Amino acid sequence: MPLRRPPRRRRKLPTSLEDSRWLAAAACLAERARPLSRPNPAVGAIIVQGGIVLGRGWTQPGGRPHAEAMALAEAGEAARGATLYVTLEPCAHRSPRGPACADIVAEAGLARVVAGIADPDPRTAGQGLARLRSAGIAAECADHPAAQASLAGYLMQRGEGRPHVTLKLATSLDGAIATASGESRWITGPAARAHAHRERARTDAILVGGGTLRADIPALDVRLPGLEQRSPSRLVLTRDSVPEGWTALPAPSAIHDLPDVQYLLIEGGAATAASFLAAGLVDRLLLYRAPILIGDGLPALGDLGLSSLAEAHGQWRLADRRHFAPDTLEIYERAR
Repeated sequence: MPLRRPPRRRRKLPTSLEDSRWLAAAACLAERARPLSRPNPAVGAIIVQGGIVLGRGWTQPGGRPHAEAMALAEAGEAARGATLYVTLEPCAHRSPRGPACADIVAEAGLARVVAGIADPDPRTAGQGLARLRSAGIAAECADHPAAQASLAGYLMQRGEGRPHVTLKLATSLDGAIATASGESRWITGPAARAHAHRERARTDAILVGGGTLRADIPALDVRLPGLEQRSPSRLVLTRDSVPEGWTALPAPSAIHDLPDVQYLLIEGGAATAASFLAAGLVDRLLLYRAPILIGDGLPALGDLGLSSLAEAHGQWRLADRRHFAPDTLEIYERAR
C-alpha cells in the first residue's frame, strides 16, 4: 500500500510581508473608486482572518459609504477577531453624510487594523488610529508605497493644494506628434489608444491648450465600453472665452484653484505641455511611442526654458514600461 503524504501546509509569510501583500491588494481595490469617489479619496479595504478574505470594499460614488463600511457590511459578524487592511487611516470625524469610520471599526470587534498611510486631514491626522487603540485594537500605520501611490492625488491636494498631474504624449520614434501639415490620426495603434482612454477614466479632469481646442474641438471622453460615465471634466489653458461644457484656466498655476480635482491629465499641445513642465507642475509622464519616423514633423514639446543641459538631468525616473503592439509605453515619475 503506497505511503500517503501528509497534507501540504500553507507557508505563512512573515508578518511584514503578509501585511504588505494585503495592503497592496487593498490598493488595487481602491482603483475601482477612481474617480467616482470625488470629492473623497479613493480608498480600499480588506478584512482577513487566517489568510481568508472575509470582506472587501472601496469608497462608493460620491464618497459614501467609505471603504471600511463596505468591507464590514460584507464580513458581518465574521469580522470579530479579524484584521482590517485599509489604504488610508480610518477617519475620526463625524459628518452629516455618515459616522466616523474609526467608530464603526471600533464597534466591529476587530483584533487589528493596519492602515497604509496616515490621513493628512487635520480632522483625523492620527486620531483615527489613536481611537482604535483606546478601544483595545492593535492599530498601526505601515507607510506602504502602494497605498501612497493609490492616494497620490489626495496627498497632492492636501499637501500642495493642487491635483496630481499626468502629462500624456503620443509620439513617433523621432519625437513628433504630427506631420508638418498637422496630420496626427493616428500615430499610435488601437491598443495604445485604449490604454490612454483607461487613463482618462481614472482622472477627474483633462486639459488641452487653446490651440488644440480651436483646431479640433476634441470630445476628450472615455470610449471604452462600460466606462463612458467616467469621462472627465474638460479644461483648456486659455484666456479667451470657451464653449459651453469647458472651463478656462488662464495659467498653469490656476490648477491650485481646482479643490475638487485630485487627478489632472494633460493631452496636448506642445506649448501647453511645455508650460506645465517649465512650471514644475507635472508629476507623471505617459510616453506612448509608435515605431514610425516622421522627420520634419511637429515636435511634442515647446521651449522648456532650460539654460543648460545639466538642468535637464535628474528630473525623471522610469517607473514602468509596457508594450502595446506595435507601440511602447514608458511611464516616468518626477524624481523628488
